[in-house]
Amino acid sequence: MNYTAGSPAVWDPAFEDADDCLLSSDQCVIRAQQYFVKGLIEIPVIGSDEVFSWGVWVSLSRESFSRMADLWDVPGREAEGPYFGWLTTDLPVYSPTTLNLKTSVHTRPVGERPYVEVEPTDHPLAVEQRTGITPDRVREICEAVLHPGGINR
Repeated sequence: MNYTAGSPAVWDPAFEDADDCLLSSDQCVIRAQQYFVKGLIEIPVIGSDEVFSWGVWVSLSRESFSRMADLWDVPGREAEGPYFGWLTTDLPVYSPTTLNLKTSVHTRPVGERPYVEVEPTDHPLAVEQRTGITPDRVREICEAVLHPGGINR
């Protein structure tokens, strides 16, 4: 019950061999000037104990990224306050775009991806994170992600 973006929207495959760029499963640096971390936007599924997760990339300031990296393998890191970030994943089922939504990135225990909280606005993603989604909405999201552009008949 999740969808994960492989890289931030601004990543270009041409960066792969650059010395000042990095793309791992958890962190990304572009030209030693832009910093990103992967986290989860979790949305409760109404009527169940399940959660739908979006694996997303969030841009952080150099200072926040450095602090988060310093604590990456430190037990108790979840006591750290949240970091401000901008969502840099365009989730395909939302309009308007999810790019550049304001977020708070909450560190969790070592081995767990950070929790990404979308700023509580009237954007559909923010509303769904607050209120949850139905199982039918989960199916709709899965269909859109697995079959972009719809089914041709």
